[in-house]
Amino acid sequence: MARPRIKDVARHAGVSEKTVSNVINDYAHVSDRTRQVVREAIEHLGYRVNLAGRHLRKGRTGIIALVVPELDIPYFAELARHVIREAEERSLTVLIHQSGADRDHELAALAGFGSTFVDGIILSPLALTADDLRDRTGFPPTVLLGELLEEGADHVAIDNESAAREATRHLIGLGRRTILAVGGRDDSGLGTAQARTRGYRAALAEAGIAYDPAALLPVGSFRMPDGARAVAGALAQGARPDALLCLNDQLALGALRALHEHGVSVPGDVAVIGFDDVEGGRFSVPTLSTVAPDKAAVAKVAVQLLQHRIEEATAPDGAVSGVQAPQDRIVAHRLVLRESTQGHERR
Repeated sequence: MARPRIKDVARHAGVSEKTVSNVINDYAHVSDRTRQVVREAIEHLGYRVNLAGRHLRKGRTGIIALVVPELDIPYFAELARHVIREAEERSLTVLIHQSGADRDHELAALAGFGSTFVDGIILSPLALTADDLRDRTGFPPTVLLGELLEEGADHVAIDNESAAREATRHLIGLGRRTILAVGGRDDSGLGTAQARTRGYRAALAEAGIAYDPAALLPVGSFRMPDGARAVAGALAQGARPDALLCLNDQLALGALRALHEHGVSVPGDVAVIGFDDVEGGRFSVPTLSTVAPDKAAVAKVAVQLLQHRIEEATAPDGAVSGVQAPQDRIVAHRLVLRESTQGHERR
């Protein structure tokens, strides 16, 4: 059977092809009765909108790219799910690319992969510098995620420094004084780890707790084995923390394993808190307290901003007036308290 076309829908509904097009594009001046008749005809005939043709007529492909460092890090997998859902509501298709936190891969993504098949890019960079981002002439519209901020680009993130300060304050409020930061980085970099470390140090200073550089436990990557190795190594060297601030939930889950293997009770001896609120932390033993970024909001704002920039970039000359300045959007986060910090205050 031939695929139904707009003229078939129009004939079945007893309206013009233009009216069918107006209903499909959700134009406001179509009466409710006509809209219902056309939609019933679309459903009856099984008509499907040719999204590719619609996008191409506007000078677009309808494809956006989401570029993340590693897809098997649960935070990025969960974020990708939200981005896909948000894009689908706008009839957009998402191409997902894993950069491996490699600068060349991130630069290639920033340049649109050397092609014109993506209309825009949502990029979570780890290896790029501000200089890399400064001149994007001829590149597709881009929205940045995370800490790396360039004045000429749209940017979406949570306030990582504030979030880490809140998490550390919570640990201090439990009477914990020897708090190790798993994955902490005390350098001048602009990354998420550095921002969270600054928040950790600020909370210590507020409480009058001396900062010890040895309290930062470096990691090779932000995965469970790295968290386990870092904590096991610190314990083997004689560290006796009463709390751990882990800079993501993967590190925290690894830390829980290391503490268990060393006979350290959580939260009785050591309270543990992570970042990202990934699903695994809700099923660990004990369940994991964490900083929960609003991942759905990050996705929604990023896709909205990108769609706006794509429309600006592909609009006919003079069709867009007063181009919007680049947006720096901070999305909400909250502290989720579970068993790994609950019920064991020290005074």
